[in-house]
Amino acid sequence: MEFSIATLLSNFSDEKLVAPKVLEKKLGCQDEDCLQRLHIALDALEKVGILIKDRGRYRRVQEEDVVEAKLRCSSKGFCFAIQDVEGADDIYIQKSHLSTAWNGDRVLVKITKEGSRRRSPEGQVRLILERVNPSVLARVKQTDNGYRAVPLDDRLLFELDLQPNDETLAQAVENLVHVEVLRYPLGHYPPLGRVARILGTDAEDAADTDIVCCKHDLRRNFPEDILKAADSLPKQLRKADLKKRLDLRSLLTITIEDNSEIGNSGLVENAFTLEETETGWQLGVHIADVASFVKPDSPLDKEARKRGTAVYLGDTLLPLLPEAVERLCSLVPGEDRLAISVLLTLDETGQLVEFEIRPSVIQVNHQLTYEQAQLILVQHQEANSEVSDAAEMLNQLFFTISPALKAQRQQRGAFEFSITDNQYPYPYKDEGRLGALVASSSLPVRSLLAELAVLANQTVASHLHALALPGIYCVQSPPDADELQDLIKLGNNLQLDMQLEQEEEVIPQDYQRFTQLFAKSTAPKVLTYLLQSTLKPVGYSSKPGFHFGLALDSGYTHACSPLRRYADLFVQRVLLEMFDQGRDRRSTRSKDRVTLTHSSSHGNVNWNVLPPETQQELETQATTLVPHLNDREKLTADAEIDLQGLKKAEQMKERTGDVFSGLITGVQSYGFFVEIEDLLVEGLVHVSSLKDDWYEYRSRHACLVGRKNRTAYRLGDRVEVQVKSVDYYRQQIDLVTVGGGSIARKEDLEE
Repeated sequence: MEFSIATLLSNFSDEKLVAPKVLEKKLGCQDEDCLQRLHIALDALEKVGILIKDRGRYRRVQEEDVVEAKLRCSSKGFCFAIQDVEGADDIYIQKSHLSTAWNGDRVLVKITKEGSRRRSPEGQVRLILERVNPSVLARVKQTDNGYRAVPLDDRLLFELDLQPNDETLAQAVENLVHVEVLRYPLGHYPPLGRVARILGTDAEDAADTDIVCCKHDLRRNFPEDILKAADSLPKQLRKADLKKRLDLRSLLTITIEDNSEIGNSGLVENAFTLEETETGWQLGVHIADVASFVKPDSPLDKEARKRGTAVYLGDTLLPLLPEAVERLCSLVPGEDRLAISVLLTLDETGQLVEFEIRPSVIQVNHQLTYEQAQLILVQHQEANSEVSDAAEMLNQLFFTISPALKAQRQQRGAFEFSITDNQYPYPYKDEGRLGALVASSSLPVRSLLAELAVLANQTVASHLHALALPGIYCVQSPPDADELQDLIKLGNNLQLDMQLEQEEEVIPQDYQRFTQLFAKSTAPKVLTYLLQSTLKPVGYSSKPGFHFGLALDSGYTHACSPLRRYADLFVQRVLLEMFDQGRDRRSTRSKDRVTLTHSSSHGNVNWNVLPPETQQELETQATTLVPHLNDREKLTADAEIDLQGLKKAEQMKERTGDVFSGLITGVQSYGFFVEIEDLLVEGLVHVSSLKDDWYEYRSRHACLVGRKNRTAYRLGDRVEVQVKSVDYYRQQIDLVTVGGGSIARKEDLEE
């Protein structure tokens, strides 16, 4: 198995001694090559003073002036080391102190100079923990000594020697290529690479998905051994699989999926049931049981862990698991399927009274597309005998349950974004990558599913926390108040009363109020889009924490998408361990038992539910997984945003010379940014293109003012702009004004 120094060191904590045999097991080293690399790494870490060897075991040396960080480099040659700790200072690193580390690498940094109020601390790279550029996009050039690859990303401050292959390399000269890194810089030897694929004469000639996959090193296919492992899984359930499971096959069960998902992969992770009770309802959210088939440390598990999450690149899906696994686990009509069922008892007002989480077996009766479900709700197609029973359930869910859950969510301050479906093309039923719910004007049924999925995730999180089980929780920090100021100025310039309730701290109620204001404004689409961009990314943590978008401070997790996200698969694995090994009483002599699967156990458990060895193993796995999954989520989000940017750049390149109406959304000394309202595309009007006058920057009022003509370009002004030029790869759009702006106010003329 491949491992990084970061993964190796994550197994050392609290200065405890760790035996090599323990590391071999935790890192999955079984073959001679992996064992040899592990012992070479241990010897090297001992020699550089990171580890100390004591009687054949190793201990991590704790150094106060050494921190772990990720490098963010500039094309100028210097870098900053960004620490994972919230609010920690970025550390400035000169090019000569990088020790061959590249942009994006995870490193240990030794602080050599403390920071001050005006200056960042300075440091040097002590050790490279993890390389994040196993391949690069580059242009090939021929030199006197052979061929070299020059990375397109100017933050990668190096060139690679290319492995000799005269025929391929001769064809690749001056072309855009995907280069695999065979050797990183070593002593005086430069990095060495191999041309894996010639993409085209330039970025515009290559397919956008190829550029994104190569740039972010995303795997498009599964290795042959992984496909074989998937094909070796049983094709149907056995009687033994159904033992100790709650049999829910008699319940009316429906699934609701996006049409493209059903048509393409058939991946269906969630099903729903609803039974009326004397005091309300029992709502069932049933999640495909993937963990029962993808065993820990199996080849399928290792591959899924490496990927971290599915990636959605337009029409291209890079899945978490092979199709054979999806077919086996997906909740399809007429087939018995294993599930983890979250059974929620709600009163008549939709308040959660109690819940139970059980391993189950279900059978789906009706599989509806979003469009079919919408037609049933809008046109009341109960008359259709095939879906009349499903129609009754849908109406109860949509018109009774969902509004009640939404009201509870809004009461605690949570908000949602009203956007079109093509602005949020991901199939997650919960809050997904965005961190906040999306209200679709064309498909309100999406909002119904989101309320149900979020409630199920919240319930699972509360159960993990109450029983002190290991878990991976979702956290989202509040946006920075300073970063919201430009948007607040923009809103106020558009006659919107935008103020923070608390001057120095952003709370969810602020966003709830802003979204309501935007809906009544003259530019709802642009303002909502800009507000979205101010949200901090959702991160994973081994401890419960605050989730800004959902206004939850009691803990929240992802559990509903185990076929798409590895974090969900891990949470499911913890639940299965609880079902299988959980201790329902303090000792065998105790007569007082609790039902571990039921919410009645909360507050009544004061012992370790799982065996100590299992508990410790899962806690270690969660701690190790969190930084890796956060990195994969960040990389995936960057790739998906990158593709959207390329598509927008391509669209605007074709419309060079066209005139559009836009809103000024940012003003700097060098020009102002304009958001083209219909397309949600941002471009820059450089100050040098404003040739009718000399324009001066007024930072206090965020505007540019003409010295003679008193024309002002300020936040919120509408302008007519023409597309001047487009840099496709860098996704930079240059605009020139052809009309608009405003007359400078008296205060705009003041310094």
